[in-house]
Amino acid sequence: MAERPQIKKENVKSLFESPYLRVADLQYAPGKHYYDATRRTMENLTAVKSDEEFQSMLADAVSCFVILDGEGEEPRLLLSYEFRYPAGQYLLSVPAGLIDEEDRDKPDALITTAIREIKEETGLAIQDTDSVRIVNPLVFSTPGLTDESNALVCAVLRSARLSDLSQEGAVGSEQFDGFCLLTKSQAREVLGTGRDERGKYYPLYTWAALLYFVSDMWRQ
Repeated sequence: MAERPQIKKENVKSLFESPYLRVADLQYAPGKHYYDATRRTMENLTAVKSDEEFQSMLADAVSCFVILDGEGEEPRLLLSYEFRYPAGQYLLSVPAGLIDEEDRDKPDALITTAIREIKEETGLAIQDTDSVRIVNPLVFSTPGLTDESNALVCAVLRSARLSDLSQEGAVGSEQFDGFCLLTKSQAREVLGTGRDERGKYYPLYTWAALLYFVSDMWRQ
């Protein structure tokens, strides 16, 4: 295993800070700089964590794979069209959101966040007959640009009523334009074409949800 460059806290410089985004200059060798767009404070950057801290750190947000599996009905993957400002488009997306500060120290922070975001973005409340589990505790978005990370959580809803679907829980900058309920064959088609039913490209987390659904991993 190659020895990794050590980025020390004293060699990290803040270039830009706002309440929601920061840009850090990571000096990884004399005269050598790399730049990191991050939600984290300079003291909590992933780049300066020890191996032990890295392996135990909490993700920034949670992305949810929501599957409706009602009795006697064909299972469907629930996605929605959410406006993504950097893309300037409504993109086929999974329910997702940041982990609240007050939840970060809870042992079930990922599940708590997932349940909240599913309720806010779909109107569906998790019931006793449903199951919610962690698929992956932390995956990076694009680590060549940012240290942002998401946990992946799967929620299988067995008693959800489509009449309860709602996007009125949107908060802040969130804007939605309807839902997309995909059967397994429809999800395969979206996977194969690389575009949604509106002909638009979609996020990698949507691709992951589609693949998880059609592979039947959610049944395991």
